[in-house]
Amino acid sequence: MYVLFDDAGKFLAGRVLSEAESSAQVELESGKRLKAKSANLLLRFESPAPGPFMAAAQSLSQSIELDLAWEFAPEGDFGFAELARDYFSDKASLQEQAAMLMRLFEAPHYFRRAGKGQFRKAPAEIVAQALAAIEKKKQQTAQIAQWAQDLGAGQCPEPVRQQLYKILFKPDKNAPEYKAVVQASRDSKTAPLDLLLRSGAIDSPYQFHWKRFVLENFPQGLRFPPVQAVPISEPLPRALVRAFSIDDSATTEIDDALSVQGLGSGTVVLGIHIAAPALAIAPDGDVDRLGRSRLSTVYMPGYKVTMLPDALVQAYTLQEGRDCPALSLYLRFDEATLALLDSESRIESVPIASNLRHDQLDQVVTEAWLQATGIAPDAPPSAANAWHRELAFLFRLAQSFKAQREVVRGKPETFNRPDYNFKLDHASGEEPVGTETVHISVRQRGAPLDLMVAEAMILANSTWGAWMASLGVPAIYRSQASLAPGVKVRMGTKALPHAGIGVPCYAWSTSPLRRYTDLVNQWQIIACVRHGSTAALAAPFKPKDAQLFAIISSFDAAYAAYNAFQSAMERFWTLQYVQQNAITELLATVFKDNMVRADDLPLVLAVSGAQGLARGTQVRVRLGAMDLLTLDISGAVIERLAPAQSAQDDEGLLAQDEDEVAGPITIALDVNETGAAE
Repeated sequence: MYVLFDDAGKFLAGRVLSEAESSAQVELESGKRLKAKSANLLLRFESPAPGPFMAAAQSLSQSIELDLAWEFAPEGDFGFAELARDYFSDKASLQEQAAMLMRLFEAPHYFRRAGKGQFRKAPAEIVAQALAAIEKKKQQTAQIAQWAQDLGAGQCPEPVRQQLYKILFKPDKNAPEYKAVVQASRDSKTAPLDLLLRSGAIDSPYQFHWKRFVLENFPQGLRFPPVQAVPISEPLPRALVRAFSIDDSATTEIDDALSVQGLGSGTVVLGIHIAAPALAIAPDGDVDRLGRSRLSTVYMPGYKVTMLPDALVQAYTLQEGRDCPALSLYLRFDEATLALLDSESRIESVPIASNLRHDQLDQVVTEAWLQATGIAPDAPPSAANAWHRELAFLFRLAQSFKAQREVVRGKPETFNRPDYNFKLDHASGEEPVGTETVHISVRQRGAPLDLMVAEAMILANSTWGAWMASLGVPAIYRSQASLAPGVKVRMGTKALPHAGIGVPCYAWSTSPLRRYTDLVNQWQIIACVRHGSTAALAAPFKPKDAQLFAIISSFDAAYAAYNAFQSAMERFWTLQYVQQNAITELLATVFKDNMVRADDLPLVLAVSGAQGLARGTQVRVRLGAMDLLTLDISGAVIERLAPAQSAQDDEGLLAQDEDEVAGPITIALDVNETGAAE
């Protein structure tokens, strides 16, 4: 005697060895013996043997038309044998009954299981939906196969192209486009990126880097929702000063300006004026949420993604010819000794007389020009001439404060490496496409105009930071415990020393149009100005406020991502510059292991032949293959030019903790090197 039985959802057949009241011992054709419950024994037959019986039943099951079987099926629960007699004949054979069982079991969209060997037919609308889904899946499977075939043949289907960056960096693994790439990669034994490159899916290396960055950091896109600049409702007193800013020509977010009063009187008042969007933007308001979603402006050669919509930026930027709302810090100095006498903060409207530009004046405003007693009558006209006395005093003051900070630091700040400016030949404000001609120029760190603004901003950030701490008002600070290698700059809510800069505390407060931490700190400073000793009760953020810690965490992550992208784009355009100018060799300096830094370009690369050379050794390098997708370039030392020189490392600690330019300082690409920049 043979039986067909259900073994955990699988139909098996075998010879009955023994049978009890509730179970039976069954031997399969393989010789394996199983114990089957009596309730699971669905059919008994004498012949043929289990193997042929199951093969014949399986073959016959495929001839059963499910639509017809569904029509024949009775309402309510029914057994497979009952439906077999209705479908085949009232004398349906055991093989036909087994065939019906198998067919019903594999068609749950037509027949629902109601028990061992029992079924119930699904409602007509469910069947229709299931059939539509099956057909859709069938078509999708065919589409995936076709797309995979096209990719393997070196052609990229348009739907795959449209989803390219999601497929590569944030894939939906159930999407047909993703499945097609996976299938084509598996079939061709080619890495997905290589496959997509070969099929022409990636328009350009620049778009590859740019769209990846946007997808990862701005998944909702770069467009701002429509917003209007919020007017400042309170009347502001007009400051009795003439202020000027110092930025690059491409700067639109002018956060800071300076004024100097009392020259020649013995007491000089330095005014540091910071754009005050916090007077109009309310915490947790619509505009605040926009700023908090981005946390910082993103800078890259030829383009930027602003933290705030341009309409808002233009409403609060310190544009020349306007009286601009500002948070001002006034510091009184003894003109002879440069001793700080006192300081005061005000909320006011500041007349901006001039927007001076680094790129137009750096060659004019030199140390010799600043130390001259006056402007010669035959001197060429310059926007700086009208501010000669003010700039000369600011330079003298900046040198004094830098020297004081260096005493606290325990060693001087050194600037052995230059900064590099990138300029693309394209319309201002338009997104680059990656093929523009790029120009790279040098601006030496510590130039007079840089130094003036840097020291003024350090002074403001440290003064306001200490003031908030003295009033018990929490703020966001940057601190560094020491200059020892590996000690990083950290952000927190405690007013701790910043060893790298040489100040007792440091709270970013001078760039509220382009850094969210500065906007937060500006709200807190405004509370100090308005409420004095009771500011801690009136400030938007209270001591140990969880929101401050959340902002710090989010800002740290975003700022690191933005800086990494800026460095990557600077490397991309540097490689483009090398390619466009057919540079095959360059002078470089060894700085560690087999890594060299180009002497005249912001380029760091690994080269062969540098192993064992001392740090500081100058070499000539022949450039090799370049890959703009991986941003890699090879090289080999072809000549050793000079032995290592004894020189202090460029700590670069000033570069990102002052606001001397619109946008971060361009730094070399060895950003993980100790002391590269904080």
